[in-house]
Amino acid sequence: MKPFTGSFTQQEALDDEVVAAAAQVLRSGRLHRYNTAAGELSKASELEQAYAAYQGARYCLACASGGYAMAIALRAAGLKAGESVLTNGFTLAPVPGAIASAGGRPVLVEITEDLVIDLDDLDRKARSTGARFLLLSNMRGHLADMDRLADLVRRHSMILIEDCAHTMGAAWNGRKSGNFGLAGCFSTQTYKHLNSGEGGLLTSDDPDFMARAILLSGSYMLYERHGAAPSPEVFERIRLETPNMSGRMDNLRAAILLPQLARLDDSIARWNERYRAVEDGLEQVEGLVLPRRPEAELYVGSSLQFRLPGLSRSGAEAFVGACKAHGVELKWFGASDPVAFTSNHHSWRYVDPQLLPETDRVLSTLFDMRLPLTFTLEECRHIASVIAHCARGLSPEAA
Repeated sequence: MKPFTGSFTQQEALDDEVVAAAAQVLRSGRLHRYNTAAGELSKASELEQAYAAYQGARYCLACASGGYAMAIALRAAGLKAGESVLTNGFTLAPVPGAIASAGGRPVLVEITEDLVIDLDDLDRKARSTGARFLLLSNMRGHLADMDRLADLVRRHSMILIEDCAHTMGAAWNGRKSGNFGLAGCFSTQTYKHLNSGEGGLLTSDDPDFMARAILLSGSYMLYERHGAAPSPEVFERIRLETPNMSGRMDNLRAAILLPQLARLDDSIARWNERYRAVEDGLEQVEGLVLPRRPEAELYVGSSLQFRLPGLSRSGAEAFVGACKAHGVELKWFGASDPVAFTSNHHSWRYVDPQLLPETDRVLSTLFDMRLPLTFTLEECRHIASVIAHCARGLSPEAA
């Protein structure tokens, strides 16, 4: 088997239009979002207007990161210290981290074999805890049945905040991810769908919520300079009672993002071509299980996950090692220790230990990889052939 030689961490270069937009801001010296001339709309405010229009939301706030967006969303929604927040048992560390930073207590909900939140367990835990908040993680770009989830949220009178770090541009039955609850939280970290190194976006249709979030982000009394914000009289009611927790996005990052946003739908189509190329190569591999993609889901295939049910711990380690030896970098969510960005709930020791037998069973043989747009379709087919070769080469003792 010929080794794969591409890089799983190499993103596409930012093009001349992006470089020119950044250079314009640098030459102006006006990097801070509120350092504007009279009558001028900052690049951060331009981005907020553009992303609100893309998302179909009334309001948008550009901030420092997706994790920060989640934390101030919880605060702006009224989370009290020590209050329970339901969230997926399978997610990345910034999600429980956001709950902890906002003063909440994460209560973890089981997932299904399709890597989405288990709605039956969510129903049970909503009843047993009385939790007011659900911070839903659309982990690795997989959407649950959002119609059923929204109905469950209504029945339990919960406040839904969506973590859409992996579902920017995705939709369920034509409704964009992030538009099913009070707020949607998005990331523009390098490995997400728009790349500014770090950055976040928060969207909502609720004026009181968004006014609090803008003040929390560190607007001082300059909230009228926002491009997609509630009217000034909404701020008047709360401006002196809301703390400043500085986490603004600067104009440089906003300028970098605006041209990328204009091409986002084209990027999504290209990601999905690559996803399907790998998926096609793995579908016939005996013992390998891909997550089901419902017809209602418009997904963004910027990463791909699969399971090898029945694989032992030593077998999983050997499989990851064999793939790596052939140039394919996989993350294994069943590993005992966190590796780089990958961890599971057992290593979040700031969270109360919780029993999640179904989640643990799924994660024990769950493998994950990025699909950067720098890969060609032929390279994606090559990756699939490497994974298939290594899966077929597992010894009987690995099961």
